Amino acid sequence: MAKFKKKPVVIEATQWNENGDHPDDNCFEVLSVDGDTTFLSEGKVVRRFRTPQVAGQKECNHCGVIFHNHGWIDTLEGGHIVCPGDWIITGVQGERYPCKPDIFEMTYEPAE
Repeated sequence: MAKFKKKPVVIEATQWNENGDHPDDNCFEVLSVDGDTTFLSEGKVVRRFRTPQVAGQKECNHCGVIFHNHGWIDTLEGGHIVCPGDWIITGVQGERYPCKPDIFEMTYEPAE
């Protein structure tokens, strides 16, 4: 089998920990229906993870954090769950996708 090496390409990446972390999320404060509290609107890049098939208090098999604290991102291959601590990479054609911290560390280094 032939071997290949990744071309050196500079990418943009942001580590995601909670709703609104990505610089392009453009979240803003929203007043609750009862008018007593505020919360951040949903992110434009990483949305809140919501699905009727998975309870929000269930723990994720990958990171152990409850799903209520996860995000969701649409990629060219379909939607993906974003765990707190995952990196959101913007690829060479502007596409965005999540990357687990250990894979990110093995694959990328800071550009100068």
